[in-house]
Amino acid sequence: MENKQNLSGLRKEDFQQEVSGKAVDLYFLTNENGLEVAITNYGGAIVSIMTPDNKGNFANIIQGHDKLEDYLNSDQPFLSTLVGRYANRIAKGRFCLNGKEYHLAINNGENHLHGGPTGFHARVWEAEQINEHCLVLRYVSSYYQEGFPGELSTTVMYTLTNDDELVIDYTATTNKKTIVNLTSHGYFSLAGTANPTPSVEDVICEINADYYLPIDKTAIPTGEIRRVEGTPFDFRNAHRIGDHIDEDNEQLKNGNGYDHCFVLQKREPGELSYAAKVKEPVSGRTMEVYTTEPGLQFYTNNNGSGTKGQHGATFPQRSAVCFEAQHFPDSPNHAYFPPVTLKPREIYTQKTIYRFGVEA
Repeated sequence: MENKQNLSGLRKEDFQQEVSGKAVDLYFLTNENGLEVAITNYGGAIVSIMTPDNKGNFANIIQGHDKLEDYLNSDQPFLSTLVGRYANRIAKGRFCLNGKEYHLAINNGENHLHGGPTGFHARVWEAEQINEHCLVLRYVSSYYQEGFPGELSTTVMYTLTNDDELVIDYTATTNKKTIVNLTSHGYFSLAGTANPTPSVEDVICEINADYYLPIDKTAIPTGEIRRVEGTPFDFRNAHRIGDHIDEDNEQLKNGNGYDHCFVLQKREPGELSYAAKVKEPVSGRTMEVYTTEPGLQFYTNNNGSGTKGQHGATFPQRSAVCFEAQHFPDSPNHAYFPPVTLKPREIYTQKTIYRFGVEA
């Protein structure tokens, strides 16, 4: 297939092959301002987001690979992919539902992480490109896939608006009571990906949260909901990500940096509201996050190892910031965390918006 000219330099034919008998492809979204987003239906990965800096120069601001083969063999399997059935961790891969204990795949030390090794990030989704602004992905997760009860039917819609917003709408239904916690694990590098991609420590960050969830040494929430005030986790007033990241703090040591869920300020559950903002000071690029979710996992790519990405880019430690909008980690094992159960005839919904901009 002949390529339409695109800003990212990505080639559709580098993604067009079958995985487990299902066709993979690369899809492009554009808007009237010249922004461009590339998404593959393998894992729903966002492969590139092309946005301008304060001089009008476009660059890719999300980490990804430039061919399918690299996704299949990546040392960062969740690199800017969709994550499910359960984003984040579940302690020891166990939870109880209706008096029965379920056992999930263990793929992060002694815990379950991001739906397991063959979760949503490693599946081929059915894709339907509605128009140049909108892509819809669909996937049916079979009964007991990775240990989860029920068959889960999920639809994710990506929309690139003329307000320079990437809107991600999720819906899911089940035929048996189950747990659901979905997110997009975008690794954002607002300076632009490069070799090497610059550290995010100079990025200015604001998070709309008075509380966060402390974690133990295996990154499982302790159950406490702790005030950010007076701690390195206070981003209520914008400041550099690197200002406190190396402080002698037990929580920072447990996460090897920031890898914590922030409790977003909400007037009512499920409202679409402001969650966070980052600004890269050299390029002037900004990104705001809005979500209906109660939590925002803030992760500073603490485990980056120089992964190779698009066009020779490399992704060292702390070269990206992730804002994973979601319910809280390990919620099934904490009765007072917002519930994550989904019953038949109910519909799981989530909306998260990443709004891109530029400031002087």
